[in-house]
Amino acid sequence: MVRSSATRLLYALCGEKTLSTSLRSSSSFALLILENTRGRRFSTGNLARVKDEKDAFWKEALEKVRNIGISAHIDSGKTTLTERILFYTGKIHEIHEVRGRDGVGAKMDSMDLEREKGITIQSAATYCTWNGYQVNIIDTPGHVDFTIEVERALRVLDGAILVLCSVGGVQSQSITVDRQMRRYEVPRLAFINKLDRMGADPWKVLNQARSKLRHHSAAVQVPIGLEEEFQGLVDLVKMKAYFFHGANGEEIVTSDVPANLEALVTEKRRELIEVVSEVDDKLAESFLNDDPISSDDLEMAIRRATIARKFVPVFMGSAFKNKGVQPLLDGVLNYLPCPTEVGSHALDQTKNEEKVLLSGTPLGPLVALAFKLEEGRFGQLTYLRIYEGIIRKGDFIINVNTGKKIKVPRLVRMHSNEMEDIQEAHSGQIVAVFGVDCASGDTFTDGSVRYTMTSMNVPEPVMSLAVSPVSKDFGGQFSKALNRFQREDPTFRVGLDTESGQTIISGMGELHLDIYVERIRREYKVDAVVGKPRVNFRETVTQRAEFDYLHKKQSGGQGQYGRVCGYVEPLPMDPSTKFEFENLIIGQVIPSNFIPAIEKGFREASNSGSLIGHPVEYIRVVLTDGASHAVDSSELAFKLAAIYAFRQCYAAAKPVILEPTMLVELKVPTEFQGTVTGDINKRKGVIVGNDQDGDDSVITAHVPLNNMFGYSTALRSMTQGKGEFTMEYKEHLPVSQDVQMQLVNTYKASKAAE
Repeated sequence: MVRSSATRLLYALCGEKTLSTSLRSSSSFALLILENTRGRRFSTGNLARVKDEKDAFWKEALEKVRNIGISAHIDSGKTTLTERILFYTGKIHEIHEVRGRDGVGAKMDSMDLEREKGITIQSAATYCTWNGYQVNIIDTPGHVDFTIEVERALRVLDGAILVLCSVGGVQSQSITVDRQMRRYEVPRLAFINKLDRMGADPWKVLNQARSKLRHHSAAVQVPIGLEEEFQGLVDLVKMKAYFFHGANGEEIVTSDVPANLEALVTEKRRELIEVVSEVDDKLAESFLNDDPISSDDLEMAIRRATIARKFVPVFMGSAFKNKGVQPLLDGVLNYLPCPTEVGSHALDQTKNEEKVLLSGTPLGPLVALAFKLEEGRFGQLTYLRIYEGIIRKGDFIINVNTGKKIKVPRLVRMHSNEMEDIQEAHSGQIVAVFGVDCASGDTFTDGSVRYTMTSMNVPEPVMSLAVSPVSKDFGGQFSKALNRFQREDPTFRVGLDTESGQTIISGMGELHLDIYVERIRREYKVDAVVGKPRVNFRETVTQRAEFDYLHKKQSGGQGQYGRVCGYVEPLPMDPSTKFEFENLIIGQVIPSNFIPAIEKGFREASNSGSLIGHPVEYIRVVLTDGASHAVDSSELAFKLAAIYAFRQCYAAAKPVILEPTMLVELKVPTEFQGTVTGDINKRKGVIVGNDQDGDDSVITAHVPLNNMFGYSTALRSMTQGKGEFTMEYKEHLPVSQDVQMQLVNTYKASKAAE
């Protein structure tokens, strides 16, 4: 086949398969080159120049992409803000409220349960266009029970908006979300919302962000009026005032700074320059030399400091009242990074997990992370963040974690629960694929590299429920539901109580498990019987104890023989290391091929402690000596020896029961403060903070989860319905001696009854 010089160039640059696919897409780079290079002669210099053009093309394209998440404490206005963003960018043509009377609900709350309860349960992805930039957005839940949705969203995003309530300020879940953003090194903007509300005080919230969240931050806007008189904003970078008119605030009127605000604006702009100068050398030089600082200089300095995670610009507005959303969108484009500015790393499995910096462009090999699974109408929907390369419909991709080769049958972009079929997607995009069997956290490549992305942090469940279908006829559907939810949500666990035969579901709290039980009923038409909530206690040891156990059994023919000696001792309570096994045997008193069986035996024994039958954690088992028999020793013999040795020394190690302790934050009118703190003390809680916020008291306490069941009802009755609280897992701590005795006696009584 005769090819033109342009076509030969493209085959050289792109490869035959890539080119043929590219030619089918009018937006592809290959076609652009073809259109612009007809009739030219190509030399080596031309090839290099066109390759540079190709690099420049993708660089410019990726500079116009933003991947952001919107996260906050519950009821701060995240979903309302996302709804306004979609409206102003033309993605939707009507605004619906989270608790709207029209029964439609916000676009991003697509589940019936979300619309009924007025909360976000699942993170939802969408995309829109603003000023020529493509913005991919993930709206996340605010309730701590669904914290995994925030974890996996932040794992794959390049930037985030932290929404703070101008009345509530920095609340408990704001602190948790900010900690998650730090964990994944996500640059962020803060948006102080609800300036139209009674008691709104953005400067108080800004100071709280500095003290509680340790943000190096400053306002980039000043509100024009507050509460009922909130009219607009002054931009401290451009020194312009914005007023929002029209039925939905879509008309922005720009004017000079109001005369009555000039002094405040001048002061706040100087404060902004000072704060940014502390972390940006270029601006600091101009500031110290008293050089005039232009809007562009200040904007570039804020961008550099924000991307370096040294500064958090603070925006203001009221999403519900349609004020301040468009300038916030401009802030996303101006200050948050594009995919190539983040510096994502992968682990090279061929080089002992050596860290590799990904280019972030479509020119490299495909590297994509599956960060969320969802059961859709057409099978499993897998959300992918593409870090490098291009993925196309019909391509074969490799799951590096399992080694399986998979064909991509369908590629879509998500707009909440709606899908748009696409032919290809490149690095920096968030897409979904159908029919790909994988787990959350798996990495996909094109097979030319064996890279894996680090997975997300998955917190341990703290509460369990026994569930079973009302009728055995629904057993199949019931199992199907549990299997699906387990695949979708890593914090939702399903297990079997070997003693009672009951199915046990575990999760992050009462609401988390209630939602899943309700989803089983609605989505699978299975009514479930729910047992009393059970707290996930743990056991641990408090001192070193020796073991020396000989397992010897003769039954005609080959017997069983295995002796293990050593000790168990407590480990520091670090969630990353809950069990350690160390082999200190010198020589071959126990053949090395039996050591894994011994470790397996100790691990199995630690799954159920003798106090209340819960797992034993934070222990180190050290093997120092033992004995074997030339004929009778086997893996089974040594595994059993390890199990019995653990039980033999466990009581001598002075075991204790650990219970999950929750961080509880309450906000109650001051008149009820005494009653509420008295009740917390009765529940064996420890009050660690008590602040005043206007007419309300904000109480922070550490309370055992076992004593918090039904607390929402109790708090309502104590405060005439005016109190509110949030609760999140803090750590497992030893129970008091009387509680331990009570739990042990209850466990023994239940065993005796069986």
